[in-house]
Amino acid sequence: MEELVTKISEFLWSPPLIIFCVLVGLYFSVRSGFLQIRHVKDMVRLLIVGKSSDAGVSSFQALALALSGRIGVGNISGTATAIAFGGPGAVFWMWMITFLGAATAFVESTLAQIYKEKQDGEYRGGPAYYIEKGLGLKWFAVIMAIAITIAMAVLMPGVQSNSIAVAIDNAFHINKLWVGIVIIVILALIIFGGVKRIVNVAQYVVPFMAGAYVLVAIIVVIMNFSQIPAVFGLIFSSAFGADSLFGGILGSAIAWGVKRGIYANEAGQGTGAHPAAAAEVSHPAKQGLVQAFSIYLDVFLICTATAFMILFTGTYNTIDEKSGEYIVQNIEGVEEGPGYTQAAIETIIPGFGSGFVAIALLFFAFTTIMAYYYIAETNVAYLLKGRSSKVASAALKIVFLAAVFYGAVKEATLAWTLGDIGLGIMVWLNLIACVLLAKPAFIALRDYEKQKKQGLDPTFNSTKLGIKNADFWANGYKHPEKKKDQVS
Repeated sequence: MEELVTKISEFLWSPPLIIFCVLVGLYFSVRSGFLQIRHVKDMVRLLIVGKSSDAGVSSFQALALALSGRIGVGNISGTATAIAFGGPGAVFWMWMITFLGAATAFVESTLAQIYKEKQDGEYRGGPAYYIEKGLGLKWFAVIMAIAITIAMAVLMPGVQSNSIAVAIDNAFHINKLWVGIVIIVILALIIFGGVKRIVNVAQYVVPFMAGAYVLVAIIVVIMNFSQIPAVFGLIFSSAFGADSLFGGILGSAIAWGVKRGIYANEAGQGTGAHPAAAAEVSHPAKQGLVQAFSIYLDVFLICTATAFMILFTGTYNTIDEKSGEYIVQNIEGVEEGPGYTQAAIETIIPGFGSGFVAIALLFFAFTTIMAYYYIAETNVAYLLKGRSSKVASAALKIVFLAAVFYGAVKEATLAWTLGDIGLGIMVWLNLIACVLLAKPAFIALRDYEKQKKQGLDPTFNSTKLGIKNADFWANGYKHPEKKKDQVS
């Protein structure tokens, strides 16, 4: 079984996918005039001005939900694993795929807004919706929805719960079985409360934990201030095969950097498109820009914080995958993953590292699990559109909780491989759809920029712009009645 899933994962994540991701990100960046540079100011401004409604969440809440999906074990375990098998140079390639991925995130999130619809009093949208409406390919949309549901509800939650269980066990010696039980009990209380409860938890937990994590990283860097030139020199020289130690694994540096970068920032997966569609905005490009900024926060802050803690303290090993031999072995008896970060913090604050990283992983991974459920639920709602979904919704919750528990008690290798399979399927399907359907997203961007130049607060009218099947925007934007207790 494990051999089979490993082969499937290797096939999905073969060089063609990595090349495809880079080329798509580059194409969208060039076609948009590198919006990820030009519109950074707008990204930040739009993040704080949006308001929620009865049907939709605010831009910040949608960002928090998206970040809860993006900021997970990929930021801690994934970054450490990239360094373990790709060397320090993998960090540069994580940065590169994130820079290019910002344009991809804009496209998929703007498309989600353009083709969103109102179901059961809430905005719903994502790849299945924009594939059906934008491409007119119902069969493709159904396959996409099924693939996302299986990936989000069955294959990928185990990566997050497993990392929580392992970290808690290592730090506090609590059996993984009990950790798994506690996780699913708390998770059940949240997901049975609906989308609004998920969003409300995410908007407070994510900023708090991200801030605390970055603060610890800053302390580690300050304590090793003299290492700044050497660390940056090592990252860049290793990234291009110029370093004498890591020159022989240049291919691994690129592959692991891109692979774990995509896992961490989620650009191109289609996952960020789901919370993007839930936002209450007057123009699709607004939320597209906010979601593009979210992957900057995810990788340039959290992943970089992890990488810096590890590299500044030298608490890592790097292994040549082909030979299985160590290229660098700075620490002994530490498995590739969060142990590197724990060891890094221990060098600065003895007795603090293991517990802190375990708690950080708990919050990051738990909020990611919540986001996975929301995404799975959205796709079930698409598949059952117009039909009663109570039984299906209950079944989804049970299957989801079972997958979370199974991941918590299983070995990490199998959990990661299953997660990679789910992710690989989603990336292939969604990127193909985005390339075929990118035109409306760029029409929206040009319309947004035109109205901004005129000094207007951009609003969207799909009919005037000639975009078909964008029914929500067909008569222009009208803000619904605002809630008295809304949160910005």
